[in-house]
Amino acid sequence: MIRHNMEKLPVVRDYMDRHVATLSPETDILDAIGLLLEKRVTGAPVVDKSGKLVGILTEKDCLRLVAVGVEGKLPLGSVATFMTPNPESIPPDMDVYFAAGLFLKRTFRRFLVVEDGKLVGAITRFDILRVIQANLTMAR
Repeated sequence: MIRHNMEKLPVVRDYMDRHVATLSPETDILDAIGLLLEKRVTGAPVVDKSGKLVGILTEKDCLRLVAVGVEGKLPLGSVATFMTPNPESIPPDMDVYFAAGLFLKRTFRRFLVVEDGKLVGAITRFDILRVIQANLTMAR
């Protein structure tokens, strides 16, 4: 039997992390790697001075330092040099079921959440699991 839930669908805003460590495009790449390691995260959004999302720096982006290094010397530069520009993002009012479907079609584990061009949070696959758990608990 299919139950129809007349309540509003949970949206990304309800489950996203609002406190996301960010980087500036001007940040030195070695300092940025230090932040990723310190925060124990696999990537960080890159925002300009106005808070507009301009890129993302992931651990994969940082591996390019070693891959393009010459004779054991790492190249230097800013986050802007190594980041992935214009990352895919989602709005905070998207329902989490649609977001879960997007995760199934992508290899990454985190969507950046953007409203009016500005970063407002991030949601992970793990966050979506909390929605599943909440719904299973209510159904029992």
